[in-house]
Amino acid sequence: MPYRPQPDLTIAPFAEEDRNRWETLARGYKAFYETELPDAAYEETWRRLLARDGVFGLGAYKRGELIGIAHYLFHRAIWSEDVCYLQDLFVDEAARGQGAARALIERVAEESRRRGAARLYWQTRHDNAVARALYDKVGEHRGFIRYDYPLDGASGAPRR
Repeated sequence: MPYRPQPDLTIAPFAEEDRNRWETLARGYKAFYETELPDAAYEETWRRLLARDGVFGLGAYKRGELIGIAHYLFHRAIWSEDVCYLQDLFVDEAARGQGAARALIERVAEESRRRGAARLYWQTRHDNAVARALYDKVGEHRGFIRYDYPLDGASGAPRR
């Protein structure tokens, strides 16, 4: 049976008037992952999201108020022509547990199917228990662990 969000919840692409609320949510997402970005990065990302310039964004709106965001992109993979990466997913803490995150995931999945993508994937921290409770219901954890190799020198050289 397909997922049916609450009747007062709408999932839609961002509109110009969402700019300030989007940034509040985007900064909340980045704070959760202990990542700081300059103001210019938010401006550039917003411009790209509105232009649908290789990255895409959706908002979860409850009675017209933006309460959640999803950012995603499509890319080629070695064994597939097109896959979808759900890079950012964040719901305002006061609105959690009401189906917004799941509705955003389902809408990204719908867009992925429409485009013919071979798969949809995302990642989260191992200790993000609240999000993982949802992810375990809608997705499949296949046991992979991610490593990052620092390329900018800011994080230091890899340990040997």
